[in-house]
Amino acid sequence: MSISNPEYSHSKFLRPIEFDQESHHAKGSLLALAVLAIGIVFGDIGTSPLYALKSCFDPASGIPLNKDSVYGVLSMIFWTFVIVVSLKYVAFVMRANNHGEGGILALMALALRTAKQGSAQAMTIMVMGVLGACLFYGDAVITPAISVLSAIEGLTVVSEDFGHVVLPLTLMILIGLFLFEKKGTEIVGILFGPIMLVWFGVIGAMGIYQIAQGPEILVAFSPWYALSFMLQNSAIAFAVTGAVFLVVTGAEALYADMGHFGIRPIRYAWFLLVMPSLLLNYFGQGALLLRDAQAVSNPFFLMVPQYLTLPLVILSAFATVIASQACISGAYSMTSEAILLGFVPRMKVVHTSEREIGQIYVPFINWVLCVIVVIVVLAFRKSDNLATAYGIAVSSTMLITSLLSAVVMLKSWKWKPITIALIVGSFLVVDAGFFAANLAKILEGGWFPLVIASLLFLLMMTWYQGRQLLRQRAINNGIGLEDFIPSLLQHPPHRIEGTSVFLTAHIDFVPPAMLHNLKHNRVLHEQVIFLKMSTWDIPYVKAHRRISVREMSKGIYLVRAVYGFKETPDVGLLMDALREEHGINCPAMETSFFMARDSLVVKEIPQMSIWRESLFVWMMQNAARASDFFRVDSNRLIEIGAKIEL
Repeated sequence: MSISNPEYSHSKFLRPIEFDQESHHAKGSLLALAVLAIGIVFGDIGTSPLYALKSCFDPASGIPLNKDSVYGVLSMIFWTFVIVVSLKYVAFVMRANNHGEGGILALMALALRTAKQGSAQAMTIMVMGVLGACLFYGDAVITPAISVLSAIEGLTVVSEDFGHVVLPLTLMILIGLFLFEKKGTEIVGILFGPIMLVWFGVIGAMGIYQIAQGPEILVAFSPWYALSFMLQNSAIAFAVTGAVFLVVTGAEALYADMGHFGIRPIRYAWFLLVMPSLLLNYFGQGALLLRDAQAVSNPFFLMVPQYLTLPLVILSAFATVIASQACISGAYSMTSEAILLGFVPRMKVVHTSEREIGQIYVPFINWVLCVIVVIVVLAFRKSDNLATAYGIAVSSTMLITSLLSAVVMLKSWKWKPITIALIVGSFLVVDAGFFAANLAKILEGGWFPLVIASLLFLLMMTWYQGRQLLRQRAINNGIGLEDFIPSLLQHPPHRIEGTSVFLTAHIDFVPPAMLHNLKHNRVLHEQVIFLKMSTWDIPYVKAHRRISVREMSKGIYLVRAVYGFKETPDVGLLMDALREEHGINCPAMETSFFMARDSLVVKEIPQMSIWRESLFVWMMQNAARASDFFRVDSNRLIEIGAKIEL
């Protein structure tokens, strides 16, 4: 069995229903939630001062290090925070949430509700959402590498002799991080908030210390300096724009992680602590550069006296590990959602907390990320080199987010087109500017996340299209369940004790496993359950609304279990609920589960090229077993195979 996208059936039993949503946000006071959000949501954007301003004044860009350029770049940074983060994400995009959940796939699911299934509009929305998700993985590869590498590079400020240990130490920290992932983040997560609270306090204090020695730097808040710099130095300003974008590379996390805490804690944390601390630090670095042009080599670590550099490196290492861990965990969540929405083959998903449903570990994703991150560090070697590869994936995702948000505003919120054009159009102008600036860096390393995203996009769309073809084939060749059961019971086969559960992907048709069982074993259990597990375009479903049961005949039941795209199905828990809540007597030791295990045969078809068919078959063969994914007791499982031509 495989999970399909939310689908509408002609069967009355499967008509869509409205599900009440229970809050899955973390519990606690607004202050406590804000502190937790600081540790999880703001790690990426919070560690950008380590490398962002240094990249802006990279000598390779040709930017002169003088008063006008420093004021101009700082003004661009300030207004980037205001427009991209404060207005776009915090004020508008976070309102486009799917029952409290954010992120590109949640936004895609929200936008798809307004489109007719199978239409060109629906396909366009789907392609945009999947592409945005693929680009996120490119970000998940580069964030750990550039964050940890830039932190450890602070050792060279202490002494040039430490230069030879930067790469080995970076690799040790990153590999240790990936090794630790399987232990889960429940315990360490408690420390994330306080550590990042200290981090933002420290970088804010560093900025105040430097600004106090050159307070005139504060005039750069005026937009005039940004406009003047861009008009007078258009070619240089365009090149620098790609580096300025690095200050907001973690902005997408505000939206993606809002489901953990809700909108208010994130907004309060951003406006009261995170944004002020970041701006103080960036302006402090600018004040330092105006006093000492030599500090351009590493302005962040040169903000403090040398005796404080080593403690700052240690604190930076902790902060970047937290930022990296949050990004890696985001990749797990994205993968889990993509599996349930039908874009990724089934994989082993481990729940690392008995209390928090969102804390998961996906071994395959963990080790693939680990290998790629290590390769990235060894290939690029310096954070300056990685900075050129960083912006393209994030700027592309932000552009897609703006477009999908416009669909939601128009179709779901029913806003006037002129209002949407003014708001989203303004965001798109900024997004397009950043995107264009980052395109110029493709040959310098920006190609790397694009290659990753392209390969993932090919795999995800091949998997989705292949499953759709299999589904259509099953529908075309299927035997209607409603007609089959009465005809079967007119001349029933030998009935045996116990319960048989047939897991099916198409509840309107007879499961292939049942047909093969009747053909070869010629028996029928006294109690039969046809079980369909559906994933809908909402994040969570309340437990008491999860299961629908219809008795087709005495002892024969049609059961549908509905899950949100952030939940993982569990057949064992489902059978317990059937016994306790619906009175179906199905003791575990007297219940057998039947599943079809199909063997695909490649056949030339017009809908898909041969090489993509072969790719889909390979993915199908290497996907995790459905019984493992749905947590079916292997001791009670009977798998029946059959060859299917794609």
